[in-house]
Amino acid sequence: MYNVYAVREDFPVLKEVVYLDSTATTQTPIPAVEAMVEYFYRYAGNHGRGAHRLARETTNHYEDARETVARFLNADPSKTVFTKNTTEGINLVATSYPWEAGDHIVTTMLEHHSNLLPWLRLQKKGVNVTVVSPDRKGIIDPQMIENALTDRTKLIAITQVSNVFGSIQNINRITKIARRNGAKTLIDGAQSAGHMPVDLKDLECDFFATAGHKGLLGPQGTGVLYIRQPDVLESASVGGGTVSDVSGLSYTLEPSPACFEAGTPNIPGVIGLGRAVEYVEKIGVSEIEKHEAKLSGEAAKRLSELEHVEVYGPENRAGIVPFNVKGLHAHDVALILDQTRKICVRSGHHCAIPITRFLEVDSTVRASFALYNTEEEVDILVNAVNA
Repeated sequence: MYNVYAVREDFPVLKEVVYLDSTATTQTPIPAVEAMVEYFYRYAGNHGRGAHRLARETTNHYEDARETVARFLNADPSKTVFTKNTTEGINLVATSYPWEAGDHIVTTMLEHHSNLLPWLRLQKKGVNVTVVSPDRKGIIDPQMIENALTDRTKLIAITQVSNVFGSIQNINRITKIARRNGAKTLIDGAQSAGHMPVDLKDLECDFFATAGHKGLLGPQGTGVLYIRQPDVLESASVGGGTVSDVSGLSYTLEPSPACFEAGTPNIPGVIGLGRAVEYVEKIGVSEIEKHEAKLSGEAAKRLSELEHVEVYGPENRAGIVPFNVKGLHAHDVALILDQTRKICVRSGHHCAIPITRFLEVDSTVRASFALYNTEEEVDILVNAVNA
């Protein structure tokens, strides 16, 4: 197990607050910040758009980051596309796939709005959508997914880890069901990548979208989309960097990933993301998974022992603990924790209104843990809630 106190030295803000909102965004370690600063100080140029030394060095660092992220996810770099966040990656698939009226999509009530609204919007094009419900602990039964399939099902879109419950879904079984029935799978990995081992060759999904600013510890404005068969999509966004030739009224697209990365990308952000992923690799994602599960398990257990607290989600969870304090609104709880103990938690519906309503509440308090949190911070949280 790694030394969490040594890790915390790379996140200066942790000296000021008890940060328990890593499901929304993690803090970024000093080495990743330094990599971005180095870009601006030493070699700021454009990616893939110049022969001079700064352009070449920029391109090398940008593509090195792609290699790093692809290695981390066990993916082919040519199928690894940089985006600005998970939302953009999912929307890229939704707007670029050749849908036809009568096609069918299966998704779930667990989803963050970013993995629900793009599919619901396709109903305007005649695409049918089925939303599968979880059990009360936030677990989707793969058999219910299979039962929802039709002969026109083109896609199953599901989160790997619920951002509300912290529940972990059986993605391997779901991708097997999809392949057996001729459907593709899109996995929302916003809450899994960097928090637990993710092997895209083992998952055998068709699309995997994740954010840089969560478990991967990168900056905001970065994300990753894996596309197993790039030729299936025609990017809805074209322009600089996406074409190899333009002649008359026609053009020829570059192969993946360039055809999906129109215009100047977030170069310093991607470079910072690459360095952040190296940081996660050095610690070991399996060790991070164990650490976060231990903290969230302890927090859930101790909070559930308080008579005035209701905790949601399964016993075996990722580093996410949603709860409510009886008689208090979630926003009030979050504000009190911040003002009295400098504890940063999230409150609200967490961009997941359907599943929040499924719990028969309008909001929850969400404490979430990352590689840099400690058992002492669990104590601080529980004692504050019990005060």
